Amino acid sequence: MRYERTMQIRLARHTNRLDEVVRFYRDGLGLPEIGRFEDHAGYDGIFLAVPGTEAHLEFTSGGSHEPPAPHPETLVVLYLGTEAAVAQARERIGAEPVEPANPYWGAHGVTLADPNGFQVVLVPESWP
Repeated sequence: MRYERTMQIRLARHTNRLDEVVRFYRDGLGLPEIGRFEDHAGYDGIFLAVPGTEAHLEFTSGGSHEPPAPHPETLVVLYLGTEAAVAQARERIGAEPVEPANPYWGAHGVTLADPNGFQVVLVPESWP
């Protein structure tokens, strides 16, 4: 099936640690903030761009639902392109690597846990 228009994607995740998540993804990983909202029907949130793509990450807090529980196979994988970029991101975040469930990621990147415990893999290569 072909689409007539370009498809866009925004991945959204709920959190009860919005400020910490913003520091991790925006300040640590360097994802640019492209928007935010406060007290929209009881929710606060932020939109972060994934550089080099048209993808966005959205993090929200508030409402009546608890945040999802992290799972070791639920990953965000970011291809940063160089070892230096991975090292700089790790330094800004200041988090120690965690052991990924899938050994592939241990051999090809550095896995960190975000403030909610979800794993983010930083790969020093570019997407093929």
